[in-house]
Amino acid sequence: MTFELSPEHEQFRRSVRDFAEKEIAPHAAQWDREHHFPTDVVQKMGELGLMGLTAPEEFGGSGMAGEDGGFTSLCLAIEEIGRVDQSMGITLEAAVGLGINPILTFGTAEQKETWLPALVAGESIAGFGLTEPGAGSDAGATRTKAVLDDGEWVVNGAKQFITNSGSSITSLVTVTARTGEREDGRPEISTIIVPSGTPGFTAEKAYDKLGWHASDTHPLSFEDARVPEANLLGERGRGYAQFLATLDDGRVAIAALAVGCIQACLDMSLEYAGERQTFGGPIGRKQGVAFQVSDLQVMLDASRLLTYKAAAMKDAMDAGSASVSMGAFKQAAAVAKLYATESAVTATRIATQVFGGYGFMEEYPVTRFYRDAKVLEIGEGTSEVQRMLIARGLGLPVE
Repeated sequence: MTFELSPEHEQFRRSVRDFAEKEIAPHAAQWDREHHFPTDVVQKMGELGLMGLTAPEEFGGSGMAGEDGGFTSLCLAIEEIGRVDQSMGITLEAAVGLGINPILTFGTAEQKETWLPALVAGESIAGFGLTEPGAGSDAGATRTKAVLDDGEWVVNGAKQFITNSGSSITSLVTVTARTGEREDGRPEISTIIVPSGTPGFTAEKAYDKLGWHASDTHPLSFEDARVPEANLLGERGRGYAQFLATLDDGRVAIAALAVGCIQACLDMSLEYAGERQTFGGPIGRKQGVAFQVSDLQVMLDASRLLTYKAAAMKDAMDAGSASVSMGAFKQAAAVAKLYATESAVTATRIATQVFGGYGFMEEYPVTRFYRDAKVLEIGEGTSEVQRMLIARGLGLPVE
């Protein structure tokens, strides 16, 4: 398998790149400075069809699932948006992977009909409330609780670091919560849809973050927030399994975002190395610079191939192919996420070094990519968790 992109995929890439360079790139620095979440541009991404790449036509999506390469198309879109602005790249990734995907995969017919059309159109976005103050990588330590009372779930608890959860166009968050206890004493964790505006549900003040300044990220609190019993997403007690499945896809999408970051670093470094003059010539003729730029190309090619290998496996599974097992896909997703994100962090360090003192000045985009990259190693599964998953996939009894 070569994982070569089809002509249709390459044409799609060009269309997204054109959109990103016209609608996002000219404004990214200002949004970053002002910590501004541009809801109008998010909705334009929806109008372009980017939110519906993995959704069926009945909900307004493209119907490009499985053999049509819908997930690969999503990764291409995330890469190209992330190439000019990582904040908008993660906004797209989370809107589809964490907002639409859980409802599309586990929702009832009524839930899909209620929420998906607006989400797929980009008219609204949704968040996925998993992480808590005391439950990050150890998601089984969830403390948020939901109790059935007179036909309603009463939710109490807190979530943190939740993307797309508090904007003016956020329509809902899906949250994991303890809904009981299993016979073996372990908590029963379920997923519940909590619409925006529900009394007792509050999206607290947005975080002051190191990077991703133009993305929408909030802590959430729930104080006797009541929603209908029918807002249970999927089977009761299957919330843990549902979020694991959601994160498998998300890891590949985050890898695509990292590929966009590396591509940006290569583009910026190559241009600067050809223009910046020292000692009578461009700095790119110096091996100390040229070799570092060469390393960026190696990291880019390897990261891109790992990412689109995993994306192709996902599309093959969605198409019903028996040639790809879930275990193989999980392993490929973890490998792609680990390598691409760690490479992205290294790439931003190299690019900053190539720019020298100017790389420390906010007037150059390289500084924004430097700040944005670090979280790629943390979100949707830390590098440590990826190494643990890979080791387990190799058969090692790692804890």
